[in-house]
Amino acid sequence: MNFEIIGEMTDIEEISSGRGIRELARLRKLYGKEKWRKLKGQAMVCLESGSVRLAELHWYEVHDIGRKEIKHKCYLD
Repeated sequence: MNFEIIGEMTDIEEISSGRGIRELARLRKLYGKEKWRKLKGQAMVCLESGSVRLAELHWYEVHDIGRKEIKHKCYLD
């Protein structure tokens, strides 16, 4: 399902980093050999249907590249 993040992400926490990330080999192959972190946070998202909901989001991040592969895990409202 496609969505657009509206507003800022809040309650950001690191889930894992470095070798603790299961997808590390794939991330390094696609985006480069950097120090990757997996993070989670909350944000308001606008869904394809036009509805706006509060969702928990997970993504991978590296300092020079930024956020990659953002996905929603659950709705919090």
